[in-house]
Amino acid sequence: MSIGDIHWIELPENDSKEQRGRRPAVILQEDGYGASLPTVIVVPLSSTRAALRFPGTALIRATDSSGLRNDSVALVFQLRAIDRSRIAGYLGIISAEERIAIQDELRKLLGRDF
Repeated sequence: MSIGDIHWIELPENDSKEQRGRRPAVILQEDGYGASLPTVIVVPLSSTRAALRFPGTALIRATDSSGLRNDSVALVFQLRAIDRSRIAGYLGIISAEERIAIQDELRKLLGRDF
């Protein structure tokens, strides 16, 4: 796994506003750095384009490279570490522009001095 890869993940059911269920997610952790860690950092995706109204989101296009069937929204504000056992099949990879957009949203989310 590498930063920018899109994989299917399984998020546990919950009663909150967090994403849940089987969905694609963008990997934000280089495997060479944390291959021995039990978790990996991901940004879940949603096919609900209306989510773009929230800060901390970025559009991810459905392309042959991404492997997505529909344009999706990276929910950067829902950045999370998940157990590696929750990661399933590889879908594709985001574009360089989409990676920059996610990084920009991360900077805004974490603060410029982070």
